[in-house]
Amino acid sequence: MLSYRHGFHAGNHADVLKHAVYLYVLKYMAKKSKPFSIIDTHAGAGAYSLDNDFSQKNKEFETGIGPLWALPSTELPEPVRDYVDAVRRFNAESDAVDLSVYPGSPWFALDQVPLEGKAFFHELHPADFELLRNFVRTNRYRKVIKGDGFKESVGLFPPPSKRGVAIIDPPYELKEDYQRVVDYVSEMHKRFNSGVYMIWYPVVERTRIDEIETQLKRSGIRNVQVLELNVKADTEEKGMTGSGMIVINPPYTLLEDFKSVMPFLTDLLGQKGAFWRAEQLVEE
Repeated sequence: MLSYRHGFHAGNHADVLKHAVYLYVLKYMAKKSKPFSIIDTHAGAGAYSLDNDFSQKNKEFETGIGPLWALPSTELPEPVRDYVDAVRRFNAESDAVDLSVYPGSPWFALDQVPLEGKAFFHELHPADFELLRNFVRTNRYRKVIKGDGFKESVGLFPPPSKRGVAIIDPPYELKEDYQRVVDYVSEMHKRFNSGVYMIWYPVVERTRIDEIETQLKRSGIRNVQVLELNVKADTEEKGMTGSGMIVINPPYTLLEDFKSVMPFLTDLLGQKGAFWRAEQLVEE
């Protein structure tokens, strides 16, 4: 199934959480001079216009990056300010007027990974793959790979530098993706247990998230944290009410710093019944 196009959802509340956490981790990794490598299992198109038919259909960015863009930087918690500043810089580099383009995960990676650090971007959708290939300037350190990121990336870790980050965010169109993310990180962790693994997930059916967390607790993997932004109360009705990031081997400051970020985002972006989570799922 290849119907999912992230352009419909670019800049929404789920992107805000995902990219704020992702950038935080990347900036933390970049503090050391030793290079690190990146795997993006489902990279998408690389960047998205907020003026085209995809984004304008539901205008999800208006309840995501939009409210943050409108606030003065001084009113934003530092991790959120860093994220919004990055989006502003991307718009400026794109000669965009106001907020009219949104960077995907590959841009955040390319912005932070050292020149000697390797970055592998995977995309299965043929149209988004072509857009991604045009977006990324490939060379010996930057690779764009057409295919299933779950399969194609397994042999890429451990990286030569023994420092690496993997972001895993499938569209979850296929229900088996909920199981595949667990299987994938379990296999990758066996190969490279000091890597930072970041699983993004949508909150559509709470029972599926509970099952992911239960399996991770039983996997033997240590030091697992979860950050979750729910803009609505959980429901049995159709549709995404929130999203989360599960981070394995996170920066030691992540949880504490985001305990102030999560209520801020919930108050700003949430509707009735909104709530957040910031928890140590498995101890070190």
